[in-house]
Amino acid sequence: MNTGPTAHRWITTPVTADLLRGFLDLEATADGLLPHRLPARARRQIPDEQLALVEAQPSGVRLVFRTRATAVELDTRPTKRVYRGFPAPPDGVYDLLVDGRLTAQATVPGGNTHTITDMFTQSAELTEGPSGTARFTALPAGDKHVEIWLPHTEVTELIALRTDAPVERVPDSGRRVWLHHGSSISHGSNATHPTGTWPALVAARSEVDLVNLGFGGGALLDPFTARAMRDTPADLISLKIGINVVNTDAMRLRAFTPAVDGFLDTLREGHPTTPLLVVSALLCPVQEDTPGPLAPDLDGGTLRFRATGDPAERAAGRLTLNVIRAELARLVERRAADDPNLHHLDGRDMYGERDHAEFPLPDGVHPDPAGHRRIAENFARLAFGAGGPFASGAGAAGAR
Repeated sequence: MNTGPTAHRWITTPVTADLLRGFLDLEATADGLLPHRLPARARRQIPDEQLALVEAQPSGVRLVFRTRATAVELDTRPTKRVYRGFPAPPDGVYDLLVDGRLTAQATVPGGNTHTITDMFTQSAELTEGPSGTARFTALPAGDKHVEIWLPHTEVTELIALRTDAPVERVPDSGRRVWLHHGSSISHGSNATHPTGTWPALVAARSEVDLVNLGFGGGALLDPFTARAMRDTPADLISLKIGINVVNTDAMRLRAFTPAVDGFLDTLREGHPTTPLLVVSALLCPVQEDTPGPLAPDLDGGTLRFRATGDPAERAAGRLTLNVIRAELARLVERRAADDPNLHHLDGRDMYGERDHAEFPLPDGVHPDPAGHRRIAENFARLAFGAGGPFASGAGAAGAR
């Protein structure tokens, strides 16, 4: 008996905005739709190729529908990022969840290739390639809630959705919306699949709808990101600040403090009473007391990172993680006197010395999949647990 794709009578459903969650904008392409995590106005102000690439990588973006289908196909055209001189990473993973449980995974080979030719300047070349299909078969029979989480580190153009039974749109879940902004760890660096990133794990555990604005290398207090967050409906907001400001050596202390104030001022224009959690950097030994910029270190044949700044220049305003943590704690304490819904979390409570001893950072900066799970456990407990700023019942006043 034929059990392959040709055994099914396919129904094609157009991929439209009401089938998608976790995006801020959709770009129409010649063949379909390209999800973005920043709106078009913000994208026009992006100053570098790094952020332009990572905001289009759909971390946290997923298709959501109800169906009785036992087979699903999703045609996409991925854009895979590779570094010249290094082996190509594995194909991105599509996670299919049935009634909230990870049930199947697939990949799409081929597609476009975005080759970074210089790790310092991020200069790149694009080679176009064909579309492909993520296939899921032998799904449980009966009516079910289906989610397909897109690869968190592959730009993914959505072309066609096929099922062997009709698809029904899902109304708003009624869950609280958690809007999170952070750097590469929030984006999902070194997580092996999209529901394995720490924000996705927290969202599942805490039963909230995630909008993930974690941008690898791009958490730099950009005003256009603040405006995008201001204009995005949310019940809970978290802002993880520090590591990218240090490892790009983008600011001195004099510029950093008013930049944080300005970012928070902008958020409060759209979310005046929403619970807002400011999170400092996780433990990262290479940058605790050494300023950036960060540089790749290939000694031994394995990619690691090292900080290249001079610790003596902290006195002149050069930033390190410890300097930023102290400043964020002071700044939030000052602002919280007039803003009772503003909260602070030291990132070392999410991932600190004890966690590092158990789950060291493979490249000196990013956690492995087990590290993502530990970070998620700690954040869920501290933010969403009893007494936390996002505990059940918090955030009703902030809904938009």
